[in-house]
Amino acid sequence: MKPSKSSDKKRVIVDYKNVTPDILEMFTDLYPYGYEDDIIKFKNAKGEMVTAVPVETDDTKYLIKVGVEMDAKIEAFLDDEDDDESEDDMVSEDSGMEAPSDEDED
Repeated sequence: MKPSKSSDKKRVIVDYKNVTPDILEMFTDLYPYGYEDDIIKFKNAKGEMVTAVPVETDDTKYLIKVGVEMDAKIEAFLDDEDDDESEDDMVSEDSGMEAPSDEDED
């Protein structure tokens, strides 16, 4: 039997401190309403209990360690993303406006 493609994927456990913006964006796209129902708990090699959430790309399966700090990081990321979108909206709104004419219309 041929192994499935998913078994060929690299498996990586990432601490919230080391989450890249790309992975964080995938995370927020996958879990727009929260990740509470998708939490995985396991013991690591040191016997410590780890709480993580899965995120999968074409070539890698990530387990992102979560906790209070991860919630804060996600919130900051989303706020930053909202600020960027607000600035883009303001620029696009301003670009469509015409300056008033100084000439009198007779």
